[in-house]
Amino acid sequence: MYSRREFLYRAGRFAAVLGGAGLIAPGRRLFAASPSFDEILRTAPKARYWTSLALAGSDCAACHGTDASLRGRVHDHDPGLVKCLLCAHTCAIPAGERGKCRARMNVGGELRSLVYGRPLAVHVDPIEKKPFFHFLPGAAAFSFGTAGCPLRCRFCQNWQLSQSRPEDHPTEFTPPEKVVAAAGARKAQVIAFTYNEPTVQTEFLTDVARAAKKGGIRSALVSCGFMNEAPLREICEVLDAVKIDLKGFSPEFYREVSAAELAPVLRSIRQAAKSGIHLEIVNLVVPTLNDSEKMLRELADWVAGEVGPDVPVHFTRFHPDYQLRNLPPTPVATLEKAREIAMRKGIRYAYVGNVPGHPGNHTYCPGCGKVVVWRSGFFVTGMNIEKGRCRSCRRSIAGVWA
Repeated sequence: MYSRREFLYRAGRFAAVLGGAGLIAPGRRLFAASPSFDEILRTAPKARYWTSLALAGSDCAACHGTDASLRGRVHDHDPGLVKCLLCAHTCAIPAGERGKCRARMNVGGELRSLVYGRPLAVHVDPIEKKPFFHFLPGAAAFSFGTAGCPLRCRFCQNWQLSQSRPEDHPTEFTPPEKVVAAAGARKAQVIAFTYNEPTVQTEFLTDVARAAKKGGIRSALVSCGFMNEAPLREICEVLDAVKIDLKGFSPEFYREVSAAELAPVLRSIRQAAKSGIHLEIVNLVVPTLNDSEKMLRELADWVAGEVGPDVPVHFTRFHPDYQLRNLPPTPVATLEKAREIAMRKGIRYAYVGNVPGHPGNHTYCPGCGKVVVWRSGFFVTGMNIEKGRCRSCRRSIAGVWA
């Protein structure tokens, strides 16, 4: 299998890898050229979570919400305009144009998904790489992403996928059942939607997750959390776990660094926590941008107060990439400080991420303090959990262990 970076820089491996995963026929020359846009449109199904003048009729709230300021106002509508309701940008999209994610397009007054059935980077990862530390430790995760993302994070380490269009890459249409069969052939216990922002392929990922469930394979989402409530509700109904990036605890940070807003992400975290799905949170700590002690305290306060002390929180090391190559890697001391702050606020499972060999990679029992899961890098090297409990003191350890 190949990594998401090799996918872009070592084009010659692409066909061989997907053939080994069972996604394309052996010997098929896939990398001669990217698919024509006409071919992508031909297989692009109608998207879910959108509206238009024709669909909404006289229900102004379908597009505009219930703001009282709309009362008594007259609106001149473009009859061909559609409004995407998938993410919090709620893009108003003219005919022939796309939303900010680049993955959804207004085709003749109908919103279509350009990434349905078009997985790009495909890899079998340890589940710890997502990172999930309290969800089936040691499991193999059949991981894939598509093109597109509603955010513009200046530190994105997968920008070659997230900031691209579907037609920029060689793909072949792949139905959900074929993805599940490929995961089964690789003996993966989990299918992980990751690398770019998976919610741009909501229609496909939910279809894959339903097919996977029938085959006894669980599904997990690695997301920025910028979706609206209705699509997240469907996602939580069909998936088993979700990891949400809480990129910083400041609206200004989100606007300046990610071209997005903080409030929808907090709403998604609350919603996921209340749904009962397994949830973990990651905070990528970027030097000078979101690493102040004040911001780290506020983040820990919010998590402990809003979603509870048992949700694992990963404070992950930044490495220079994309548009922030001028910044240094996060000092390990900063990550240790973030973890200490979180634990003082009552968060029971706080981690130092992206620092292999650090003791903050391990899981500790909140009862007796002993290590219950040992990790080296992304690999589990020891377990002291039996039926979800610490073997030493029998304290319940939050998570999904089997």
